[in-house]
Amino acid sequence: MKKLRFKLYKPVAIITLAAGILGLNACTKNFEQYNTDNTGLTEGELKPDFNNIGGFFPQIQSSIYFNFNNTTADFQLQQNLMGDVYSGYMMPPNNFRGNINNMTYSLVDGWNASAFNLAYNNVMAPIYEIKRRGAQTIAPEFWAIALILKVEAMHRVTDIYGPIPYSSYGTGGTTSAYDSQQDVYTRFFKELDTAVTTLNDYVTAHPGISLFSKFDMLYGGDYKQWVKFANSLRLRLAIRISGVSPAKAQAEAEKALNPTSGGVMEIPKDNANVSGFGLKNPLFTIVTSWTDNAMNASMESFLVGYKDPRLPKYFDHATAYPGTYKGIRIGSLVTAKPDYNGYSVPAYVETKTFKATTPLQLMTAAEVWFLRAEAALNGWSNAGGTPGELYEKGMRASFTQWDVDLAAVNNYVVDNAAKPIDYVDPRNAANNHAAMTSTTVKWDDAADPKTKLERIITQKWIAIYPEGQEAWSEFRRTGYPKLFPVVNNYSNNTINTDIQIRRIPFPSTEYTSNKAEVLKAIQLLGPGAVDNGGQRLWWDIPH
Repeated sequence: MKKLRFKLYKPVAIITLAAGILGLNACTKNFEQYNTDNTGLTEGELKPDFNNIGGFFPQIQSSIYFNFNNTTADFQLQQNLMGDVYSGYMMPPNNFRGNINNMTYSLVDGWNASAFNLAYNNVMAPIYEIKRRGAQTIAPEFWAIALILKVEAMHRVTDIYGPIPYSSYGTGGTTSAYDSQQDVYTRFFKELDTAVTTLNDYVTAHPGISLFSKFDMLYGGDYKQWVKFANSLRLRLAIRISGVSPAKAQAEAEKALNPTSGGVMEIPKDNANVSGFGLKNPLFTIVTSWTDNAMNASMESFLVGYKDPRLPKYFDHATAYPGTYKGIRIGSLVTAKPDYNGYSVPAYVETKTFKATTPLQLMTAAEVWFLRAEAALNGWSNAGGTPGELYEKGMRASFTQWDVDLAAVNNYVVDNAAKPIDYVDPRNAANNHAAMTSTTVKWDDAADPKTKLERIITQKWIAIYPEGQEAWSEFRRTGYPKLFPVVNNYSNNTINTDIQIRRIPFPSTEYTSNKAEVLKAIQLLGPGAVDNGGQRLWWDIPH
């Protein structure tokens, strides 16, 4: 079995512990086997100030939107060549594998296993070790944060594949039982219950005290901010299941928004951003050093069409077409570099939005305002305003986050004329496509519910850039925003071009080492389910 190396951080020294607890091919094997710490320090010597537990958190936090140890290639596979593309945010100007790749729906197993393996190896494994070391008893506030991070990381995994090993994780043995996505979500909500209750109780009993601050890459040890993150995450997950389980969704959303719960994100200061410990933003490397990233045609259609003032914060002008912003449509038969390198890329030259030190964004206050707008649209309690009021607050929070002149947002929110534009590829007319919608920005209380939802989700999509995984999940859930379909579909008829890709198949390594459980997992996807990219997830119901 392949052995893993955890990074255990101390305030002064960095200590590496080798722990053989998880193989790449089966995610719950051999938990009882641990190697000796080659630093010579015992677990007891690391206990002061909970270093023996807290030292695992930098790895966990930097492995969600993966760039642990700044291994940018892992992030590229986990996120950039999957969620970032399928969300309509980005498209690489690189003809990987001769265009027989994820962008043309010829799904590459060696790429798509990354999100599965990285999450179990770099998040679930160290969290299990934290639990083994007694965090629940000796440092319950640390354990509460571990639970929040666990939910944040693993909801991304289940929203990629569907059923995942979760409740049985860490029980040992030679197989890894999968839970249905519904059961996984149920556990998410329970774990957030534990986390929020624990942190609120701790803050009441120990005001102003935080031993977690030196390990915290999000909030500097501010437990009240962690509660806001947990509540906001609960709201996100509640909205996610609103189509398939409306009663449960409403109950969880109202709990998240209950004024006594500790609050949700409301201002950019509340945003969940990961930084510190030498972490670098992988998009910066992918764009500047590798030239493997560019604007997606769908982003061009909406942002240019809406004359969105955030556009220069998001992307640089196309160098091949001065004075314009130009994206690449998903599934284009991109020719070898550097032929498409002159298209717009995430902004690192003109506004220098993306730097090596730019924090990694997990969740924002702007997203939460849009979630609240949808909750209000559903008629749920505690939303805090009308759908239109909350929708506008979402846009204002986004403009503030991106440091855009608020005078610009005053004009933007009342614009009832600007619409998404047609896409024209100056290199290849075969990639051209008419705009997918004529929806405008200005809220209209008289509009039908579908139009209202389209406005909310479209503006949320713009606001949560560059977090493509979440944007892809919301597109699948709602059908919004209306993204350009793939130009060339090489899925062998397993993915409908118009419906677009719905999930990623289970890794082939799981078939090799855990076949019986994977076959059961496919059945958990639903009656007659097949393990391909066209199969819908539990919460992904036709709209």
